[in-house]
Amino acid sequence: MRFSQFFLPTLRQTPAEAEIASHKLMLRAGMIRKSSAGMYTFLPLGYRVLKKITRIVEEEMDRAGGQEVLLPIVQPAEIWRQTGRWELYGEEMFRLRDRHAREFCLGPTHEEMITTVVKNEVRSYRDLPLRLYQIQNKYRDEIRPRFGVMRAREFIMKDLYSFDADEEGMNRSYQAMYDAYTRVFQRCGLEFRAVEADTGAIGGDVSHEFVVLAEAGEAVILYCNKCHYAANEEKAVAALGEKETVTPLEMKRVSTPGKTSVPEVAAYLSLPEEKLVKTLFYTIGNELIAVLLRGDDELNEIKLGNFINTPYRLAGSEEVTKHLSLPVGYLGPCGLRRQGVRVLADFRVEKMVNGVCGANEEGYHLLNVNPGRDFTVDNYLDLRLSRAGDLCSHCGQPLTETRGIEVGHIFKLGTKYSSTLETVFLDAQGREKPIVMGCYGIGISRIAAAAVEQKHDENGIKWPLPIAPFQVLILPVTREQMPPAEKIYEELKKAGVDAILDDREERPGVKFKDADLTGIPLRLTLGPKSLQNEEVEVRIRMTGEDRRWPLGEIVPRARRFIKEEMEKTYQEV
Repeated sequence: MRFSQFFLPTLRQTPAEAEIASHKLMLRAGMIRKSSAGMYTFLPLGYRVLKKITRIVEEEMDRAGGQEVLLPIVQPAEIWRQTGRWELYGEEMFRLRDRHAREFCLGPTHEEMITTVVKNEVRSYRDLPLRLYQIQNKYRDEIRPRFGVMRAREFIMKDLYSFDADEEGMNRSYQAMYDAYTRVFQRCGLEFRAVEADTGAIGGDVSHEFVVLAEAGEAVILYCNKCHYAANEEKAVAALGEKETVTPLEMKRVSTPGKTSVPEVAAYLSLPEEKLVKTLFYTIGNELIAVLLRGDDELNEIKLGNFINTPYRLAGSEEVTKHLSLPVGYLGPCGLRRQGVRVLADFRVEKMVNGVCGANEEGYHLLNVNPGRDFTVDNYLDLRLSRAGDLCSHCGQPLTETRGIEVGHIFKLGTKYSSTLETVFLDAQGREKPIVMGCYGIGISRIAAAAVEQKHDENGIKWPLPIAPFQVLILPVTREQMPPAEKIYEELKKAGVDAILDDREERPGVKFKDADLTGIPLRLTLGPKSLQNEEVEVRIRMTGEDRRWPLGEIVPRARRFIKEEMEKTYQEV
């Protein structure tokens, strides 16, 4: 490819809409252009990257026993209603009606659709296991699309679905996909972690996210350096610690005038915040429930939602006062059960001795409150948000925190969809059983953005070689160097190297800036001095390393460099 013939509208200025590095650089490097909020056109440079990523994903899915299909983007509402997700997905789902007033959606995911296909075709255990995947556009009406293609309303995704006769088979499929995903991200040249994750609206019992490590990532990851436990903050579980070995004291009522928050009460009583019991109120329909946490902890609403498993919301202060006839700011768990309030508490509350809570009387708190003796809890659960410095629940070492970008997610679904959609098979004894499923997603367009986010500098992108739009850039400084540049370009093409020649009538400074901005891994610069010495100046974009290669050895050295870079990213799993 030649620059003069390649559609590459680079920008010198960063568009005002761009917030993070990947968004800025993908716009400036001429990879994408915005059509509307959360919708982007991929221009030739960006689309070449997507095709490189797609090829890696397809190879690894095929290697893991996947077979590629293409499902409809427009899906009938009936199958979503059968699984209950038509309402669950809420406003994030794009919905439409045809001319006959029949309801459809633009697929945000395809569990219902693929399960329906398998339901109509699979009859016997002999047809299993089955692993089907597709790569296509998905649609989710994000409330606030941002960060370019990172959080878009239209995006490209690979989704694979496994169908097995039993749980053991599902576990094998899950492990096969876990290994395949590990290979995909290794081959893309990315630094990543696989972490335990919440299953969310997809459902199932077990899931892992694959997260590219980057400071701009929205995902917060907690991990242990000793035993390698890792989970996102929605799922992470920390060690509880030991119960205090002190004698429970007699409960006392103390005046705390105007002190309604945990920090205010703790400071007023000269106690650490961990000695306080924090009481939060939520509503489920018409029911009011209380949630208890240690004063220094935060509630993990994902964990609460997974236990409640029905829509809920934080209760307003007027709502709580009306229900309990008690002053907000001084509420505590004592006596709540007698008023018909269900009480949930974090496990760390159960271990508290001689705590402090609201006295359910304006201007007062209670000292030396002990669970079991002074108040009753319906359910103790893991409800707190784990954080850096907490001890690992597996080995007791402190957890470390980092940020990342979710690029893949795998789930053990079990029979969640096959049961509701009546997708069954006959086993060897002729008995009818529901198929056991898993689902596995990779964000193709998100990988491109995550790679830019992880690998860039102030001058532009640093593409890992396996997913770079081109492998080699030949840059003649002036017209005088064009003949030898043309010769090198043709020889590299003939050797199977993915090369681009900057043959533009541009100033050298413009060419060098575009070279750094677009991030092509290997730059071969032909200048008057280097050619006098029968050499080519070589710049490795990822490391900034400069080399000089003899003019007669360009092709074998370039091929060796590419081979070595590819081998670095590909390890057997």
